[in-house]
Amino acid sequence: MMECCCGLLTAQKQPVPLKGIEVELEVKDHVATVVSTLHYENKEDKAIEAVFVFPLPGDAAVCHFSAKVGQTEIVAEVKEKQEAREEYDDALSSGQQAFLLEESDQSPDIFSLSVGSLPPGESASIRLEYVIELAVQADDALRFCLPAVLNPRYQPQGSEGGAVQVTAVPASQVPYSLSFSARVSSPRQVSRVDSNCSLEPLQYLNAEQSQAAVKLAEGHKFDRDVELLIYYKDAHRPAAVVEAGQASAKPGTLMGDAVVMLSVYPEFPQAVMSSLASSGEFVFVLDRSGSMDCPINDIVHDETRISSARDTLLLLLKSLPMGCYFNIYSFGSSFEHIFPKSVEYNEKTMEEALKKVKELQADLGGTEILQPLKHIYSQACIANHPRQLFVFTDGEVGNTKEVTSLVKKNSSSHRCFSFGIGEGASTALINGLAKEGGGHAQFITGADRMQAKVMQSLRFALQPAVEDISVTWDLPKGVSVTLLSPPLTAIFQGQRSLIYAQLTGQSSEAKDGCVNVKYMLAGHPTQNQIAFTLQPTDQTGLTIHRLGARIVIRSMEMEEDNDAVMVFGETGDKKEEQGGVKQKVVELSVQSGVSSSHTAFVAVHKSESNAAQGPLLRRNIPVPSFRHRMPMPMMMCRMASPQPFACSNSGYMACMVMEDCCGDEDLLCDDSVEDVPPPPPPPPRRELWLELVSLQKASGCWTLEKALAAALGKTSEEVEKSKPAAVSKDVWATILALVWFHGFKSDMQDEWQLLAMKAVSWLRAQKAACVTECVEAGNALLGCEVQKDMLGI
Repeated sequence: MMECCCGLLTAQKQPVPLKGIEVELEVKDHVATVVSTLHYENKEDKAIEAVFVFPLPGDAAVCHFSAKVGQTEIVAEVKEKQEAREEYDDALSSGQQAFLLEESDQSPDIFSLSVGSLPPGESASIRLEYVIELAVQADDALRFCLPAVLNPRYQPQGSEGGAVQVTAVPASQVPYSLSFSARVSSPRQVSRVDSNCSLEPLQYLNAEQSQAAVKLAEGHKFDRDVELLIYYKDAHRPAAVVEAGQASAKPGTLMGDAVVMLSVYPEFPQAVMSSLASSGEFVFVLDRSGSMDCPINDIVHDETRISSARDTLLLLLKSLPMGCYFNIYSFGSSFEHIFPKSVEYNEKTMEEALKKVKELQADLGGTEILQPLKHIYSQACIANHPRQLFVFTDGEVGNTKEVTSLVKKNSSSHRCFSFGIGEGASTALINGLAKEGGGHAQFITGADRMQAKVMQSLRFALQPAVEDISVTWDLPKGVSVTLLSPPLTAIFQGQRSLIYAQLTGQSSEAKDGCVNVKYMLAGHPTQNQIAFTLQPTDQTGLTIHRLGARIVIRSMEMEEDNDAVMVFGETGDKKEEQGGVKQKVVELSVQSGVSSSHTAFVAVHKSESNAAQGPLLRRNIPVPSFRHRMPMPMMMCRMASPQPFACSNSGYMACMVMEDCCGDEDLLCDDSVEDVPPPPPPPPRRELWLELVSLQKASGCWTLEKALAAALGKTSEEVEKSKPAAVSKDVWATILALVWFHGFKSDMQDEWQLLAMKAVSWLRAQKAACVTECVEAGNALLGCEVQKDMLGI
């Protein structure tokens, strides 16, 4: 049962002890170290306990936590979670200062930081450090995201574990400041650094421009996550980095041995890539929870997440190859599907689907994604049509581990491509779906266009499937290898695959090693080979070891979840702890100093002079949230014994204050958000180019009709009169559409390229005459200068 709020924080809110956050980012090639310093000050007349529930990237390896009180620094230790909590509670009970950092049991992208027994007038600085790999984007940029937004996570009825209680406020009311600086270094030139936030000018630190620094401009508001896109010259090449083991660790252990990180960038033969797959079962799964009615960004307020998703589904359906199979699911508190099972893609089924897509609204309540996934997996796969799953969600779910475990269990039958929509989408959910499903993850934030990112993933899905992947090692005598990464299950053209391995032993002879990644591509054996030196680098400290430890820990946690599912048959009962696996997780977490779901960082300041007297005031630090379209501050304050993760059995995990323009306040309980969905807003006028897309037939052609002429900005008479006499109406209409796209929307080619390829294939099949004449006539009519070879005809 949800805990009651003892009071509401309004304009006269109680003091918030967190005053500011400083973040320092250090990027070395494609790995980043992030150091966050949180400054606390107690301006009240009684000792307080400050609790801050905040987001971190779901694949980060948290490896350091310390506190500085006055001139004394207390470095936290990693301990088994319950042991750490008890040590923290005991310290507070005796009046000592204590600090606790723990990962949520339900999702690895949510942490709770407790600063206990901070006396009146005293300050403390908390230092938190993590390391993370940077994801490669479609344009070869490396993406770093500092999560700032944490939306309340929906916890379905019957889900295991409790929900994380989030204290949140609108971005404009965040009471603390953020400063952010980054330093980038690489063997290659740093071409530029872009961001969704205002930056100070990039400063190069050496003549080669391989080192650079940048800062967040003054006046940053907490209205978005902070995203950096880093571009290198000659961006991505296969590489290997060997890191020496920790001198104090025992040889033969992960931390005591050397660890190698391999970056594999496969290049498929052009002959294979020139022809996209014409088969497959494409299942699109769309979030229709109430939060999907929020604006897609803070730039275009009349375009909501759900309306952008509808336009994206239009593009997807027009771009599918003839002869494939497809279906569309949508979910909220319940789920729906357009067809009882996947159907063959043709004009009739495409039009039926598009008619229903137009009617989709964000009106299905909560975010229960588990049941539609179970229904999809219960459907038999179609022979010779590999299943490709596309999941669109704003990621506000509380049962992340259950969802990713289900995808992993069914990973042999499909690939999963995931899309996180809007600020605050769960990185653990979006990345976890793609990782466990052998697909690719994309995040749509700020001014990003959903359509461009989704179409890139569709191109990945249409690439020939890579099969029979194997990794073999050629190492000197005396050196053995233990793979830390899970087996590779998916490889995409131009996309990085990372492999971590532990190297045990030494060789007095050869100093080089080699790894071969072999696979079958469209029936042809293919391989990528990387040679590397065994000489360790002195540039990375223990970063690679910690990333490797993080991967092993996550794999064991996933194994534990899957074992529990097998024990209980997916009943939703509380999982029985798998003692052996848990013990291994705790041991590796403690040995490596990397957090896990079974451990926590704890530090105690054992100073007799600062012992607090009497009960502590609990202060919950708010984070920015974008859960609602209208500003609705969500805050809570209570006096309670330390309980870092307060739980709720269902619904959203916070009480909310609704303030109208007159300042009146009403309390809105958590479940009512989904019980009374707002009326759908009138749909904005579709962009002109999407009107043209909507007129394309499933076969790839356009027909000569009044709507086509209107989309081209012409009258029917003008279009008819300009048609070369020897050309059919459909060929003429199709060439006109292609000329228009190339002439007016060349900057958006990523979005319409696949449907244009369909059109070109249809034209070739017609063996149409006078194509050159048609292109010239189209240019004259539309005022373009498009060359025939640009169309690919």
